[in-house]
This record gives sequence, C-alpha cells and structure tokens, in this order.
Amino acid sequence: MEHNFQPLLFGGDINVYSVARAFHEAYGVRSVCYGKFASGPAYGSTIIDYRVCPDNEDAAAFRKNVAQVAGEFPDKTVLVIGCGDSYVKLAAENKDQFPENCLAATVSGELINTLIHKEKFYALCDRYGIDHPDTFIYRQEMGHDFTLPFQPPYICKPANGVAYWEHPFPGNEKVFICRDRQHLESVLDKVYASGYPDSMIIQDFIPGDDSYMRVLTNYSDRNGKVKFMCLGHVLLEEHTPHGSGNHAVILNEPCGDFVEKIQAFLEDIGYVGFSNFDIKYDQRDGKYKFFEINCRQGRSNYYVTGAGYNLARLLVEDRVEGKDLPFVLADKPSLWRVVPRKVAFRYIVSEYHPRMRALMRQGKEVRPLFYDQDKALMRTLRMEKNLLGHFQKFKTYYERKA
Repeated sequence: MEHNFQPLLFGGDINVYSVARAFHEAYGVRSVCYGKFASGPAYGSTIIDYRVCPDNEDAAAFRKNVAQVAGEFPDKTVLVIGCGDSYVKLAAENKDQFPENCLAATVSGELINTLIHKEKFYALCDRYGIDHPDTFIYRQEMGHDFTLPFQPPYICKPANGVAYWEHPFPGNEKVFICRDRQHLESVLDKVYASGYPDSMIIQDFIPGDDSYMRVLTNYSDRNGKVKFMCLGHVLLEEHTPHGSGNHAVILNEPCGDFVEKIQAFLEDIGYVGFSNFDIKYDQRDGKYKFFEINCRQGRSNYYVTGAGYNLARLLVEDRVEGKDLPFVLADKPSLWRVVPRKVAFRYIVSEYHPRMRALMRQGKEVRPLFYDQDKALMRTLRMEKNLLGHFQKFKTYYERKA
C-alpha cells in the first residue's frame, strides 16, 4: 500500500532501527536513514535505505541530506526524525530551512537547547516541583576550591552532552561514578583538559541497583497537549564506559502519580513531539528523582511499540493525518530485552525472575533488533555476535563495579 509520507531518520543505532521497525510494522514503509558509519543495527537492514554520511552532524550536510530526500519524494510528507541529541538539535535549529514537504515534529531550537542542557533542565525542575538528585553546578574557574553539600560517592556528568562528545579524551565516560573527592577532582581535570567548555554536574549518588531505574516516554501533539505516556521499569542497564546507563532489560509498568507533574510541565512549556525521561527511585525518601529529558524518543523506545503502542502511528496520525489523539496512559505488560536471557537472569535481582518468566511464556517479550520481516543475513549475524558480546561485557564491567 502506498502512503503519503516518508520517514527520514538520522543516526544508525538501536534508536534508529526501533523507529524504522515501528514504521515498517504499522505501514510497511521502508525508512531512509543517514548514519555516519557503515556499521550498527541500521546498516544492512532490508527495512531501511541506509546511507553513509561521515559529516552527518554538520549543519550544511544535514540540510543537504534532508533536501535530497525531499526531492526524491516530492509528493510525500517527509518526516524528519532525529535519533540522537545532536540530530534533534540540528532538526530543531534548521527546520525553518527545510523544503516545504518536510516536517520535523520538534520544538524550537531555543527550547531544545534549554532542555538538553542539564544545568538549565534542573533549574526548570526546581521551578515546576519535579524531584531530582541533590545537585551542584561546577564551573572550570572553581578549580579544586569548592564545597559539596553531600557525601561521596558522587555522580559527575557534563551539563552539555553534545559539546562533551566533541572533545574526546582517554577514559571519557558517559557518566562518572566517583568514589571520593580525589577521584572527582581527577575527573574534572581530565574533562577540562580536553577542551570541554561548559559546566559539569555533580550529584548525590542515589543508592540502589539498576532495578531502581525507570524510563518514561511521552508524545505531545501538534497543539502541545500530552497524548501518550508509557512507563518502563528498568531491570538491567549496560555498564561499559561509553554505554553506562543504556537500558538492557525493561519491564512495562502502569504510570505512577508522578507523571501528572510531567504532563503539566510539558504542556506549560509548549512541548511538541516525543520526550523521554530517565528516573531513579530513591528509597531514602520514597521519591522518584528525574535525571534528564531527551527531546526525542529514547534509544530503548521499542519497549513502547513492543507493548502494543506503536510510536510511528502516534506521529503519523497526529502530524500527517491531523487526527485528534485520545489521551493514553499505557498499562500493557511486556518485557523488552537486548541481552541474552542468561545475562538477564544472571544480573537481574531474583525477585523479578518469576514475572520475567511469565511474560516470556505468554509471548509478551520483545527483542527490538531481531525482526522476522528483516532477514538480511550479514546484519543478522552481526546482531547475533553483538548479542553474545554482552557475556564478556557484563563479566568485565558489571561485576567489577558491584
């Protein structure tokens, strides 16, 4: 069946593949995708027209790629979807220069740059009464002369993630867990020696294993009204230096009361499109603490589609078909997994094992990277190899950190 839209995705990771799979499942559509490398889950897929562009994160190249696809599909609405922070930022900042048949369901570049900057995001949390970990904003000129209002271990991370990854250095991690003050100062020195220009976030470490984490995915329609919210209970995360915090196993759960604050916050700031929050339950005070907002669907977004709420349909029905979407608080149980079953059961606390087994028996388990309509042999072999690689990754990093 022919459709009047064409998905155009930017990136090459599991986020891209999950979104492309959602479009293919719902509409049978093959997405166009620009990625920086001839690798990753999207490369070699039969449901994706994958194009390699090493300069993908350059604004001029980004606009050129959008214009190229718009010209290839002149009679269709080209849905420009960023699947990483840098691409969402580019889409928001350049969408006014896109060809007329292109649509990027994002807020303004100004608002995006406020939200993805963690220092500014935490200031907004304080204004709207959204709980977050105790936070100290560090600036380079402070050197080692500063006093923290909480005790170690400390969480240390960049306020500006896009700028941080533009200044790589040996040992750079997505998030640092610093065991003491000396370790923290060493991390700060390395970060600023790399040329990173912005502030750093130092936070109180919330105790608890991976199963204290949650992920919240939302969709706000063209009028800025939240129409969909889906909570995932993270049971296991990755622990490699660059993958720390990436979800490995998620159990869908009904939304808690705290989502009302998030709905009010998103609607008050006029947010549109997908949003995604990382959260951790703090057993010390019984509160859910928010870490950050991703101004896009998260990399684990297929936990939503796999539970029966196809993300592509939300976007198409709202922005292409102009329908008035009903408000949905997702509540269907499902298990999302990107690691081998043995890894999942070995590293997830045992109290969740019966629930996991029950969902597996009921066929309510989804593996986002393995799709029965995408049988490309070389890609499948690469995905199987990557899957098995988790045995060594968890043995190396998870047990060492335990």
